[in-house]
Amino acid sequence: MTGKRLARMGALVCMVVAGGASADPGAREILQVAPLAGFQHHAGGALFPLMRIGDRLSLTREPDNPYDSRAVRVDWHGAQIGYAPRADNVDLARLMDRGVAVEARILHLRKSRDPWLRVLMEIHLAEPPR
Repeated sequence: MTGKRLARMGALVCMVVAGGASADPGAREILQVAPLAGFQHHAGGALFPLMRIGDRLSLTREPDNPYDSRAVRVDWHGAQIGYAPRADNVDLARLMDRGVAVEARILHLRKSRDPWLRVLMEIHLAEPPR
């Protein structure tokens, strides 16, 4: 991980801690907290003003993605807004390939020129069907 990326990740963690992002009372096992990758290349910029903390995000595996065979696409209300970061998607892709149900939600939103700081998502195991 580059120094610049490490600094961004540290800033994201600090934002969550300082911002008092609270977990749901019915919290599930968190797999990872990550920024949204590729936000600036998809519909994220146009949709950002409509997004809210806590909104659900859909995750879809893209094993045939020409840029990353472990790609995990992230959609908000049916529109693609980016991907799980390549540096963090190995275990997530492996779980999804094994059929493990995962969910995501928006944990933090921030207006920033740096697209890596705009959306922080929390990815967790899906609640088992009742």
